[in-house]
Amino acid sequence: MRQYSGNRVGLAVVGALLLVLGGYAWLRGKDKLPGLSPRAKILPDRTAQAIADQPWALWAGAFVMLVLALAAFRWLMLCLGWGRHGVRNGTGTAMLCIGLKDIDGLTRASARVVGDAARLRISLSCPSSADVGAVVHKLDKEIVGRIRREVRDDEVGTVVRVHVRR
Repeated sequence: MRQYSGNRVGLAVVGALLLVLGGYAWLRGKDKLPGLSPRAKILPDRTAQAIADQPWALWAGAFVMLVLALAAFRWLMLCLGWGRHGVRNGTGTAMLCIGLKDIDGLTRASARVVGDAARLRISLSCPSSADVGAVVHKLDKEIVGRIRREVRDDEVGTVVRVHVRR
């Protein structure tokens, strides 16, 4: 399962819950639900009167709901991967994994070409038991140069991120 599937499931559950609650409130306000009196209210009378007495309260509530909706929309876009830059390069990732095959516990390795200037981003995640100095030395002397030549050319700018897990 992909890394972001938990976010997608969580967003789907929250969205379905909000859809059901919104439909219930709409049907209750339109007197479409059987078994309810035609004067059924969503809010108690005291609360509705308190909100009606403050003209800014409805605007503040609408603003809060708008901010929450925009935050949920941004979360969805990030979960779908639309906030990430660059294009994955399968050849570069394969070369990275083959070059680091002797490292036990390597969980994530990727190569990505970013932007019109064709910069290269390489990221990997290794355990704390790995010799990070040897990994960086191997990346610097052998692997990054090969990936540069395969993806673009030797002059392409490259950023390497090494994440060491606890």
